[in-house]
Amino acid sequence: MLAIVNSSALMGIDGYHVNVEVDLSSGLPAFDIVGLPDSAVKESRERVRTAIRNSGFSFPVKRITVNLAPADTRKEGASFDLPIAAGILACCEILPVSALEGILFAGELSLDGSLRPVNGILPMVYGALQEGIQKCIVPFENAEEAALVEGMEVYAIHSLRQMVSFLTGKETLSPVSLDLQALYEESGGDPLLDFSHVKGQENAKRAMELAAAGGHNILMIGPPGSGKTMLAKRFPTILPDLSFAESIEITKIYSVAGLLKNKNVLIHHRPFRSPHHTISASALTGGGRVPKPGEISLAHNGVLFLDELPEFQRTALEVMRQPMEDRKVTIARVNGTLTFPSDFMLVAAMNPCPCGYLGTGDKCRCTTAEIAKYQGKISGPLLDRIDLMVEMPAVGYEDLENAPQGETSAQIRERVVRAHKIQLERYKDEGIFFNAQLNAAQIDSYCQLGEMERELLKKAFDTMDLSARAYHKILKVARTAADLDGGGPITVRHLAEVLQYRALDRKYLM
Repeated sequence: MLAIVNSSALMGIDGYHVNVEVDLSSGLPAFDIVGLPDSAVKESRERVRTAIRNSGFSFPVKRITVNLAPADTRKEGASFDLPIAAGILACCEILPVSALEGILFAGELSLDGSLRPVNGILPMVYGALQEGIQKCIVPFENAEEAALVEGMEVYAIHSLRQMVSFLTGKETLSPVSLDLQALYEESGGDPLLDFSHVKGQENAKRAMELAAAGGHNILMIGPPGSGKTMLAKRFPTILPDLSFAESIEITKIYSVAGLLKNKNVLIHHRPFRSPHHTISASALTGGGRVPKPGEISLAHNGVLFLDELPEFQRTALEVMRQPMEDRKVTIARVNGTLTFPSDFMLVAAMNPCPCGYLGTGDKCRCTTAEIAKYQGKISGPLLDRIDLMVEMPAVGYEDLENAPQGETSAQIRERVVRAHKIQLERYKDEGIFFNAQLNAAQIDSYCQLGEMERELLKKAFDTMDLSARAYHKILKVARTAADLDGGGPITVRHLAEVLQYRALDRKYLM
């Protein structure tokens, strides 16, 4: 007897349809799984056999063949336990075959027959809906995540026995429902992180405001204790809210990576990732035999903070160059090529020299060769991809003791949100959200300059020896400065302000 059960597998952060074909026939007892299963899928034989028996059902003493179609793609994970068990029970006539039609099954079985949650249920359910499937049965812990997909009836079950009772009509279950709007509007910011806590450093705060308003990359250079890390940790408090589409995209990435917590099923705050400087290149971009998202994808639509930038491995830094430009990372393996989104804002911090005190008086004892070697760890092409570079001097006693209370995050964020709304309206037909996402053709359309502005930029281009990429970045940041002033044309004042943030790479890093 043959039973076909709908399931799903992951390819990158997308789910694709898998038919779990279960055949029960006469012959020597055997249990074979074909269709390029990995070790976790092969081991489902023992989990399924034991779970069926411990749920009070008889396991057939026959030849069982399970095919995971399409058979030319590698299947991994334990999510096929439930559909395999459902297919075997249907072949044994414990479940009617008709009850399996039009339903997606996914879940890991424990030996006692209870269901355990699996990673990636959100993209799996999305993929199933695109195939025309409108019902799914998932573990109870995955139910709220699956219910994020509008148009899908989600049924949460605790055990294999409960699934049989539901499909045979002995037990009634109601579809899981979520108030998506209320969930999206939840707030959970940290009240202890606020820009008003940072004494002085007004120039750096302004650079942070520009970066937040336009989605630009920023590098802070200064001695230890100047507030670089303090500002970076408060950067998310001035960022504009995520759109619902952005929230869903981030949630899919975290679901695949296994980092999604059920109590906070929809990620509605921009991610803030801060990996240690010992991180490898593959951990940063993503990797593995079956690639998983790395830090730059986990920071998608959010912030990637790299503290002590020169201490990172050179290969790890250089591997970010293409993702920063293309806003996606492509990982090639023998089994195929996967693409993960990586549209993040880079916030980096570094000292000007190994000891950190270059330019602060007589404290620095570094030799010229040591300083050159330290600063040389940051390559020119990587610096070219950073929009804003700001110098942060040491904070004196007077700044700490007598500095007036600075602007709060809420006050800065109000201006940032206003500028972001201008950009959303301007680019509503372009498919982008921030000025930083403008391509060359769009820059020509939206960053036009007057005669005086072109003259100033030409003089700066020749004097500062700028690249074509730096030229475009200056125009994009100037567009953001103009948006913070109400969205009018780019003026000489906007250009002059932005040009000061391109001078530090010549002072420190050349």
